[in-house]
Amino acid sequence: MLWNSFLLALRGIRRNLLRSFLTVLGIVIGVSAVITMVTLGNGATQAVKDQVASLGSNLLQVRSGQRMFGPPGSGMRAPSFTLEDVKAIQERVTGLAAVAPEASRTATVVSSANNWSTSVTGSTNDFFTAGSWTLAAGREFTKAEEEGGQTVCIIGETIRRELYGTAQPLGETMRVKNFSCEIIGILVSKGQASMGRDQDEIVVMPIRTVQRRLIGNRDVSSIQVSVQSENDIDRVKDDLTQLLRERRHLEDGEDDNFNVQDTRQIADALSGTTQILTMLLGAVASVSLLVGGIGIMNIMLVSVTERTREIGIRLAIGALEQEVLMQFLIEAVVLAALGGLVGIILATLASVLLAQVMSVPYTFNTGINLLSFVFSAGIGILFGYMPAKRAARLDPIEALRHE
Repeated sequence: MLWNSFLLALRGIRRNLLRSFLTVLGIVIGVSAVITMVTLGNGATQAVKDQVASLGSNLLQVRSGQRMFGPPGSGMRAPSFTLEDVKAIQERVTGLAAVAPEASRTATVVSSANNWSTSVTGSTNDFFTAGSWTLAAGREFTKAEEEGGQTVCIIGETIRRELYGTAQPLGETMRVKNFSCEIIGILVSKGQASMGRDQDEIVVMPIRTVQRRLIGNRDVSSIQVSVQSENDIDRVKDDLTQLLRERRHLEDGEDDNFNVQDTRQIADALSGTTQILTMLLGAVASVSLLVGGIGIMNIMLVSVTERTREIGIRLAIGALEQEVLMQFLIEAVVLAALGGLVGIILATLASVLLAQVMSVPYTFNTGINLLSFVFSAGIGILFGYMPAKRAARLDPIEALRHE
């Protein structure tokens, strides 16, 4: 009986191909919209996690807070860190892979007729370990260059491209603000980071060089701390906080005038935002599925009215109500499932294309595709039941009289 009902349903769909196509169009649009939104949202979430991960492995970022302290109106800001703070962290906190002080200043770098405004960062070789940087060419700083504050630098790929084009600048001299700097290394490209920031637009120099020649003081604006094991991050964070409170002479109950940020928390916050937006977009797109379901119900009601005489003949020669019910219900489910299948195909093509345009990774999500297909079939059952029930309950005599 089920097979016969299926064949009759297919025959009814084929009889009005244009109407059937217009009926499933709503389901196609709904399914493809939901899958595309969720897939691109998941890709954006993964892109955010990858970008944060590119900042460094098991990384803690220690920054001096901007909390105002002292009497109101005193205008005193939280003090910056010093290289002595960095040395204390290295000596007194265990489980660390790297401790990199940072002192940054925006400056114009010049080579021949080309110039570029960029961020010049002063640090040590631990900067490359903490930030997961690798050298494409050249070398890192020597101990003598770090301690003596010599004018050597390592540049990012964007700086190399903008100042030197396709040329190899190792050993060349580049002017940074009002002094010359020898290029000893080139970093491997990392690409875009969060908020569209170009990570490759960077010049790294020994921190003492930046302090003396660009900043004019011994301040350390931030410290990057790379932890050896992810399991130790919370413990290291607590130890860092306690050590810095002691060195900054903060009393019990007094607020920290610095903050220790875990890149995992940054990733979770950003990915949580994208996930919420994905859910909202998916919910909006799913409305079109309901619209498509209503369209199926309307078309099935029209179909019942058109085929009243046919239904009457079937009932008169012995067809059971449940057979008529099954025929029309299967017809509605086939329409909805067909729309879901076409929607999945279109969504896959659209997701692959848009993922490339948006520069986010594409991942085929089996769960959302299967759920969308099952949901579309469920829409056929839900909105096809009432027309099917109406057809099954027709009085054979009245149905035969129908013109």
